[in-house]
Amino acid sequence: MERRITDDLTTLLSVLPSDIAEVIEQIGRNDDLLEIILDLGRVPTARYTDGEYVLIDREVQEEDLESVVMQLGDFDADNRAGIERTLHRISGIRNRRGEIVGLTCRIGRAVFGTIEIIRDIVQGGKSILMLGKPGVGKTTMLREAARVLAQEKRVVIVDTSNEIGGDGDIPHQAIGKSRRMQVPTPNLQHEVMIEAVENHNPEVIIIDEIGRELEALAARTIAERGVQLIGTAHGITLDNLLLNPPLSDLVGGIESVTLSDEEARRRGTQKTVLERRSPPTFDVLIELQDRNTLVIHHDVAYAVDMSLRGKTLQPEVRIRQEDGTVKIEEGYTPPQREARASRNGMRGSGKEAQPTPQSAPAEVSDGIDIKKPKKLKPVHVYPYGIARNRLMQSAKDFGVPLYIVESLDQAEILLTHKNFYRRRPRIIVDAEQRGLPIYVLRSNTIAQMESFLVDQFGLELDGSSDDLVARALNETREGIEAVLAGAESIDLTPQTAYIRKLQHEIVRDANLISHSYGKEPNRHIRIFRG
Repeated sequence: MERRITDDLTTLLSVLPSDIAEVIEQIGRNDDLLEIILDLGRVPTARYTDGEYVLIDREVQEEDLESVVMQLGDFDADNRAGIERTLHRISGIRNRRGEIVGLTCRIGRAVFGTIEIIRDIVQGGKSILMLGKPGVGKTTMLREAARVLAQEKRVVIVDTSNEIGGDGDIPHQAIGKSRRMQVPTPNLQHEVMIEAVENHNPEVIIIDEIGRELEALAARTIAERGVQLIGTAHGITLDNLLLNPPLSDLVGGIESVTLSDEEARRRGTQKTVLERRSPPTFDVLIELQDRNTLVIHHDVAYAVDMSLRGKTLQPEVRIRQEDGTVKIEEGYTPPQREARASRNGMRGSGKEAQPTPQSAPAEVSDGIDIKKPKKLKPVHVYPYGIARNRLMQSAKDFGVPLYIVESLDQAEILLTHKNFYRRRPRIIVDAEQRGLPIYVLRSNTIAQMESFLVDQFGLELDGSSDDLVARALNETREGIEAVLAGAESIDLTPQTAYIRKLQHEIVRDANLISHSYGKEPNRHIRIFRG
């Protein structure tokens, strides 16, 4: 598709002082114009893609600013205003008395065809996060993605500053059939995001400028409900996002983990290292280096894991050339293990599924669907700090030959809890000195124990519904009945992202509301009335 640009520039120029507008028209580089700057007592300037230029040799007067402001809509809490049925954004700078002493007029454009460079990703159904410096074209690409997806799906745009759909109650034609929800004040964006999911049944939600922790949490809740998310965030690269505490949850978050001596030596690192805390909210991350160069991480979970381990990855690079064709420089390929986990709600934990040859601990991922092989080798386990009755019941439910022993001499594996392992008791030290494999559960729950059994016995992942999923969904139905019977709210047992998604769907079908609370691995759903 040939790129076509619509910028309504004449409408913006009509509200500017006439002498300034005339100079911009004479320059004629409309496609390269980014911003027009009007500051009281300074010469007016225009910022183009190749630099900033002085427009006329006279200072901006109060009358100039007043004339522009009078022709605009109201300024919101972010000091932003617009022109109805256009995409332009005018941001104000105020003095101590609240008077406007400067204006930044950002040129808004609808570039039809700009999404062609990543159309396969956008239409692939995965959640996408875009990063890039201001003016590089993130919002333009969001707008075009909304228009393209709305041709086949239900798309809702959460438009905080009216940059995506334009100013006024009637959205700009550039968003196609997408529906647009405006936000009263920026600090309510997270509430409107949740409202969009609960009230309007979208298949895709478009969000611009995720910048606060509450918005990041709302994005995670939306993703857990199976809705495709496409958004932008403050940052330029993946590393920037990891170092931003309020937003790092978008890519899984970071936590400090203490390794065993053997594992630290094997990795060649210190004993205390950083690991990804939870599954990322977004599946794909795109870094916009400029308007025609995109760096793409197709598997955010794997990219974050490798970054935290100090390993350099070469991501895919796509370059739009002058003739409109796209040059693709292939990047790294994530291991199949990550992709397999993603299909079952784990979305890649970045942790080994099998015990290491030495005593290095392998943290167990969350519960998943299983398919048992025909023959299983018996495994002798010494549980330390683990509820033995739960472990035996889980083994019985799965029909696997797990035997609990009373000493390390009889054990093939030591199974313990994260809190016990961090305390470094004598039993852990002895196991490490013997080279006994150690499995560390993140929590003393049946879900974690069942995941240990899946990993240890090599049970095949299957899309069929097993007892674990069935119990979770039965608990959900019981919670729904309790709320319908008059309970104010019901908190369900912590589950994986995959199971929480199923739970959200059941609650929605019952015309009730559900939100996710807490952090992994204790993230759970709360059911309540609307």
